[in-house]
Amino acid sequence: MSHALYRWGRFAARRPGLVIGIWLIAAVAVILASSTVGRELEDTFGAPGLDSQEAVDLLSEAQSDQAGLTVQIVAVPLEAGATFESPDAAAALAALSEEAVSLPNVLAVAEPNISPDGRIAQVRVQYPLAEDLSIDDLENLKEFGLETPTTSTLQVELGGELFFAFEQPETGVGEMIGIIVAVIILLVAFGSLIAMGLPIGMAIFGLALGISAMPLLTYVIEIPSWAPQMGSMVGLGVGIDYALFLVSRHREFLARGFSVEESVGRAVATAGQAVVFAGGTVVVAILGLAVAGIPFMTAAGVSTSMIVLIMVLASITLLPAFLGKSGLWINRLRVGRHKEHMTTVEGSRWERWGTHVAGHAWRYLIGVTAFLLLLAAPVLDLQLGFPDEGTLSESRTERRAYDLVAEGFGPGINGPLVIAIDISEDPSVIDPLAAAVEADSGIAGMGPADINTDAGVATLLAFPTTSPQDPATVDTIARLRADVFPTVLDDSPARAHIGGGTASFSDLGERITSRLPYFIFAVISLSFLLLMFVFRSIVVPLKAALLNLLSIGSAYGVLVMVFQWGWGKGLIGLETTVPIVSFLPMFMFAILFGLSMDYEVFLLSRVREEYLRTGDNDASVIHGIASTARVITSAALIMISVFLGFVLGDDPVIKMMGLGLATAIFVDATIVRLVLVPATMKLMGDANWWLPGWLDRLMPTIDIEGEAGLPDAPDVESVGEPDGTLEMAR
Repeated sequence: MSHALYRWGRFAARRPGLVIGIWLIAAVAVILASSTVGRELEDTFGAPGLDSQEAVDLLSEAQSDQAGLTVQIVAVPLEAGATFESPDAAAALAALSEEAVSLPNVLAVAEPNISPDGRIAQVRVQYPLAEDLSIDDLENLKEFGLETPTTSTLQVELGGELFFAFEQPETGVGEMIGIIVAVIILLVAFGSLIAMGLPIGMAIFGLALGISAMPLLTYVIEIPSWAPQMGSMVGLGVGIDYALFLVSRHREFLARGFSVEESVGRAVATAGQAVVFAGGTVVVAILGLAVAGIPFMTAAGVSTSMIVLIMVLASITLLPAFLGKSGLWINRLRVGRHKEHMTTVEGSRWERWGTHVAGHAWRYLIGVTAFLLLLAAPVLDLQLGFPDEGTLSESRTERRAYDLVAEGFGPGINGPLVIAIDISEDPSVIDPLAAAVEADSGIAGMGPADINTDAGVATLLAFPTTSPQDPATVDTIARLRADVFPTVLDDSPARAHIGGGTASFSDLGERITSRLPYFIFAVISLSFLLLMFVFRSIVVPLKAALLNLLSIGSAYGVLVMVFQWGWGKGLIGLETTVPIVSFLPMFMFAILFGLSMDYEVFLLSRVREEYLRTGDNDASVIHGIASTARVITSAALIMISVFLGFVLGDDPVIKMMGLGLATAIFVDATIVRLVLVPATMKLMGDANWWLPGWLDRLMPTIDIEGEAGLPDAPDVESVGEPDGTLEMAR
């Protein structure tokens, strides 16, 4: 493969206009198609086989209003001390309910529910399922809340599932800050405006193309509305990193005296092959989310993988064209004093650091491992769930509606349990089942039964005594299913299922928890096999697997400390503690596995190359650190800055993902890669490269650096000029 990449790199550098033109035509075609025939992204959080999904399916088949999305309109009289016993307030509330009926796509508006003290009113509005709605319905609802004339005597707040389905978290400011920090890091790393601009420009271009393609991807699979944010987070990071690896390698070859065309070809053949390997690993790992058996996670994995794939293709096709176009100008427009490339070895600070770690290997191994285990310890208290409107900023109308309803009716009103009963063969179970549910200690009250005799379905609304995020609510759901329902229905053909948002997210969390160990085992096994093929070793991939677990465990521990325990939550703009999003551990593991492979391959390939040349394990480890640490550190800082930029957004889910990924990358690229790896490799000595002979003969040979497939280097010499540019001479 390296020879093919070498030829392609030379061609792209020789014909940059053609390559860039093809990419621009493809981008314009995708953007035009997406804007004209692309479908809207939708949120569907069900999964086959879950009890909550069976409730939705039963209600959908019966065409029950309860199968759709619920919105709550919450009203409070503006006059101090007034209640809805006042004729004026009561009239305004009645008018508010009447005007809600006229909203587009509204199926039903329930009678107002007045709190016991008469101060707070709740009006439940029922919409169809998300696939029958659009963002316009949410905008119409917001406009209704702001501009309805009859609300002039009332404070009106809005919340509910329609907001959750179509509200897009704003991350633009965070993305911009992450990009600005990346610009600064690249300027420090490269010392050239042009060398800095190429990775940034390519990553932004690839990200724009990938996100624009998502509405077209919905023809194949339903993409959740939050997928662009996830894709942006991962896409920006890997796009800039991959371009960084290629540009730094290109500048190395230029500094050694190669022509621009030859340098680009060799950079694509070497660093480009590593990018293909690493990017392919990221894609495979993220697609592995399908193991969970949850459609929206599979869809998010597909859309994120598409963006990563675009970044890989752009790195080995579009970027070489830009490198060829820039020619020797890549080293001009310099900022400050700077060396020509990023891998100076002899006498460098990183060489001294590698020597220091090797000289104190046991001390670093024990101390750092203990620190990471301590950091990971809070994962034992990991609670999976899903942030609801009660975790949003108080500036949001959804949060104000949530708080008012909880104040007036109790915390459970915000997370009703929708009980769907199949009464086609036994309608008599409705009353005894309702009575048994209401008698449960975790249920504060019941709504009136909605009975559809023609469809053979009845619906009960049960309001827990605890909030949707309270673990006691999950216990109540489990108790109803395991104890209460069988007591009433054991001798009846009728069947009951619990749906609604609270039950759905609880079920999703349980399924993910049960399948997470299998997913982790599959990913670790894959990483072990890949690294064993690449580095011809048993110990190296085993060590990498264990260190990956330490990295991800540390990130999980930090998330528990910040989001569950509330340590430092104010520093990231979090107003209240929240559970860890149910799908986050699996999603993070898939992404971080692939990203950590970048640093692992980049470092160990240099170590192995030196070991094969000298046979000196200790010196090889120090050489590997010295020659790669600066690039790895720069790449990690860029990735961390991009991820931390998303922490500045309002959405707790995006904050969680950003902080978790930033923490894991920091641990992996610094503590693990630059401390634990050299320490363990020093202690293992030549055993690092042990491989049974019979296994060595069976395995294919993978030249990850691509050097073996390249033609012999031409005779070149580099001539440095006073302004720091390079003049190439054959």
